[in-house]
Amino acid sequence: MIAVARWMPILAFAAANAWAQMSEADCPMHPEHAATAETKASHSEAVNARGDHAMGFLHTKTVHHFLLTKEGGVIVAEANDAADTKSIDAIRLHFHHIAQAFAAGDFGLPMLIHDRTPPGVPEMQRLRNAITYSEERTQLGARVTISTKDKSALDAIHAFLKFQIEDHQTGDSTAVGVARSNEKNRTEGY
Repeated sequence: MIAVARWMPILAFAAANAWAQMSEADCPMHPEHAATAETKASHSEAVNARGDHAMGFLHTKTVHHFLLTKEGGVIVAEANDAADTKSIDAIRLHFHHIAQAFAAGDFGLPMLIHDRTPPGVPEMQRLRNAITYSEERTQLGARVTISTKDKSALDAIHAFLKFQIEDHQTGDSTAVGVARSNEKNRTEGY
């Protein structure tokens, strides 16, 4: 046993070195990795296509953000171009609709866009009387602020928004109160 223990660091180094030199073609799991990457890409493309249709504005002409707050969260969409009044108007119409729908417990649109029930939705439906949705226009679009004082509702809102961040691949932080900082994050105070 002592002899094996003495050789373990050397064997571990040799295995790590061999792994580092392995090409994709040598990887016995490469087909599965490639299929997973392709599935993720296909899913993302499908989410974007369904979202463009259901929301009424193109993801390529707009930016979408999700922020978790201590009270709930914020959903923001804005046009990339201030002259794109078609996208701005469509965003505002969509956000007006979803604020009303979510308040009524209707999450059919996100379920359609994502082709599944997003995490948190069943709880948000059940606790809809403990959640407030307020819609507000921004210079380039709109935002919906979601707030609650109920701990279970707050957890559900955060689960829902974290899923949105991941599925829309926004790059937004999943930490409470942390906004993504980049040139596309133009929304002040959200």
